Amino acid sequence: MNLTKSLKAHLSLLLAAMIFGANYWISKGLMPDYLSPEQLLFLRVVGSFLLFFMISFMLPSEKVDKADKKTIALASLLGVTLNQLLFFIGLNLSTPVDVAIIHVSNPIFVLIIASFLLRENVTFLKIIGIGMGAAGAVLLITYQGELSFSSNTFTGNLMALLNTLAYSFYLIIIKPIMKKYSPITVMKWAFLYGTIFSLPLTLHSAIDISFEGFTINTWFSLFFVIVLTTFMAYLLTIYGLKYLDAGVVSYYVYLQPIIVTGIAYFISSNPLSWQHIIAASLIFGGVWLVSLKNPRLTTPLIFKNR
Repeated sequence: MNLTKSLKAHLSLLLAAMIFGANYWISKGLMPDYLSPEQLLFLRVVGSFLLFFMISFMLPSEKVDKADKKTIALASLLGVTLNQLLFFIGLNLSTPVDVAIIHVSNPIFVLIIASFLLRENVTFLKIIGIGMGAAGAVLLITYQGELSFSSNTFTGNLMALLNTLAYSFYLIIIKPIMKKYSPITVMKWAFLYGTIFSLPLTLHSAIDISFEGFTINTWFSLFFVIVLTTFMAYLLTIYGLKYLDAGVVSYYVYLQPIIVTGIAYFISSNPLSWQHIIAASLIFGGVWLVSLKNPRLTTPLIFKNR
């Protein structure tokens, strides 16, 4: 039996969350010994654009309206250039667990922004679902006891918060475009504009990249960041956005702390605790509430669609 489009969208977002979660540690391992945040942004954006550009040649060509190109450009500035640059700067100065807990705020930003810009319904169950997911993610991260707020960490955490806000606007702005064009077409243009916007910020640093010092692990990590995190995960996210509300898509950020913590346990060989079972239950329960479609249970609370 074929999977429904909705289920495929959720599975795509689940896989993307796993990739994004692993990326916290892999990207952190590249900085600052091998690459600076600006250098990593340059390689990630340019490499991903080349991948999307080559794939687009294998598919039917789509003509994008000029007005839509402007929308994609704005979304690219927020979701590609600023989002990734702020993420790398924040991760370089802070820790994966700090950044992961800050990213929990993404669905809250999206829900508020979507209510005003897209007039998406804000229901009581969506609010409860977001609260459950936030509680689970906070429990999962704070249980590690690794949150720190030194000077550099505070700056990094602030960059991570701005990175989350930029990505929230990106999800809202790009959603209407996804209803008109294929994911490859949208991503090709998004990363073209992202490359253009990123060059003034990164080219001077990119010239100084020392590839001679790269190890096999460094190349593998770079492959993961460019091909899996940026190319594959962005495609999976955009596919999910095509069939699900922006708030539901952003909600999958709550699964990333599970991946972040799972990797930490793999490295330290710590056993699974009851805190993690409760946290996982809260997160998955919240996902179910946010995506619930029963009209009797999802009466709009505020900002009803018109």
